[in-house]
Amino acid sequence: MKTALTAIMLAAAALGVTATTAQEAKNIVLVHGAFADESSWDKVAAILSAKGFNVTQVANPLTSLADDVAATKAALDAQDGPTVLVAHSWGGVVIGEAGADEKVKSLVYVSAFAPDKGETLNALLSGGAPSEGVKAIRPNEQGGLIFDPASFPKLFAGDLPKEEAEAMAARQLPSNPANFDAAADVAAWHDKPNFYVVTTQDQVIPADAQRFFAGRIGATTTEIDASHSGLVSQAEAVAKVIEDAAR
Repeated sequence: MKTALTAIMLAAAALGVTATTAQEAKNIVLVHGAFADESSWDKVAAILSAKGFNVTQVANPLTSLADDVAATKAALDAQDGPTVLVAHSWGGVVIGEAGADEKVKSLVYVSAFAPDKGETLNALLSGGAPSEGVKAIRPNEQGGLIFDPASFPKLFAGDLPKEEAEAMAARQLPSNPANFDAAADVAAWHDKPNFYVVTTQDQVIPADAQRFFAGRIGATTTEIDASHSGLVSQAEAVAKVIEDAAR
């Protein structure tokens, strides 16, 4: 009888290990922020791909919150199992909506907004004086919002070589001004494990604002000495947090 009971207990333990292992995510979906494009994730994606993860960089168009959420949901639909959903900056609003998908194992915010249901970026930004980076946002000739290219190297990517920062500025996509007034319908962070990377030298979303978001969502928080472009300048550190979220 003892032998049979021991065998059952061992089998149950083995099944428990298998179930836990099965929940480890091999899929990573990366959502870029405003004033950027999907190439902003290139370095992080290369690191994670080399470690065996299946990485998707979403080309969210920044034309509306609904469009960006649709692009992210399409990427999630293409995944075949547990997935870590990651966002930079404005992308945090997007993953708060798309992250309710049952495939999403955890959420990772990198220098990102994390609104609660009903909140808008304009409401969040009105809580204090605008940062130097926010002051550098202006409309282009078509009325889309861009980050002033001349200010981009210093304020958006101050820890990158100037040529690399200028190339990022040239690739940026304009954002629909309506995005800043789009209210979040879902806040998936209420129901998912959360991770947050605070960039302490950020001149766009100040570090204290990021700490507020991280604390409110109960995130496991990592701080790095980086600009708003920490996903590029410190790709290894950011990739490590994403890998931890996948485990």
